[in-house]
Amino acid sequence: MAADPYATLGVQRGADEKAIKSAYRKLAKELHPDRNKDNPKAAERFSDVTKAYDLLNDKDKRAKFDRGEIDADGNPAMPFGGGFGGGGGFDGFRRSAGGGAGAGGFSASDFEGLGGETDLSDLFEGLFGGMAGGGRQADMGGFGSRRRAPPPQRGANVQYRLRVPFADAAVLKTQRITLADGKTIDLKLPPGVESGTQMRLKGKGQPGQGGAGDGVVTVHIDPHPFFRREGDDVRLELPITLDEAVRGAKVKVPTVDGPVMLTVAPGSGSGKVLRLKGKGFSKKAGGRGDQLVSLEIELPDDPSELARRLEGWSDTSNPRNRFGV
Repeated sequence: MAADPYATLGVQRGADEKAIKSAYRKLAKELHPDRNKDNPKAAERFSDVTKAYDLLNDKDKRAKFDRGEIDADGNPAMPFGGGFGGGGGFDGFRRSAGGGAGAGGFSASDFEGLGGETDLSDLFEGLFGGMAGGGRQADMGGFGSRRRAPPPQRGANVQYRLRVPFADAAVLKTQRITLADGKTIDLKLPPGVESGTQMRLKGKGQPGQGGAGDGVVTVHIDPHPFFRREGDDVRLELPITLDEAVRGAKVKVPTVDGPVMLTVAPGSGSGKVLRLKGKGFSKKAGGRGDQLVSLEIELPDDPSELARRLEGWSDTSNPRNRFGV
């Protein structure tokens, strides 16, 4: 399970959106894989930071996490503890709690399936030979009465945890999983899939006298090094040079479907958002969301040459006028 997202970003639990975004941008710039090609730990930390920001940047998911309804991975909280073992794309399986009687006594649900409403006098008649009450003894014929046998139980469900790459989830790429019996199947992801989405595989659970149980697959979407999900849209912060921002340019941009060319208009500033239609996640209602590209002007690491070229020129405008300062 991922670490606490607040601790990962180094912010207080009550931090506002601005503080969270500022912390993320600082860490993302410091840990970005392009700047740490020989440091795998930085890439791993970058993934953790991105995952934490994805959760806290989503108001609904953040509220659910604060209430303890989901964990740091965005998955529903497990009321019975437990979890999933294994690793890689498919993280193993376990039997569900409904497969048999557990420790610690019985609950009302343990008597379900006996037909109609649960009548505890039937249980006592079975234990004491029909002596659990006068009226009931008469109805059942006294000693030697036979109780109706409960219907055969179905086999237990088997839980699976499926890790899906970010781009695969966006375009609904078929995923292959291995079942508990060693067989492999191709699984089609549903439109609108997100971490925590569950899919039921009929009859793919444990065998039983009343038929096999089901397989229940819980999806976990892996974070991406530079894409973020916002609802059905995909967000990307795209660095451009000062020259590209001032003069305009056609630049290559990554998408979940592969790279495309994007036109940057002359005079574009940092923070400007460009939209690539239909390059987001598949929607439940059909179609796909968009990719939102935020431009970020990146100055050269050594600005001395740029400073020399600007000698004798000064920008007299005040971009902070709208703040009243």
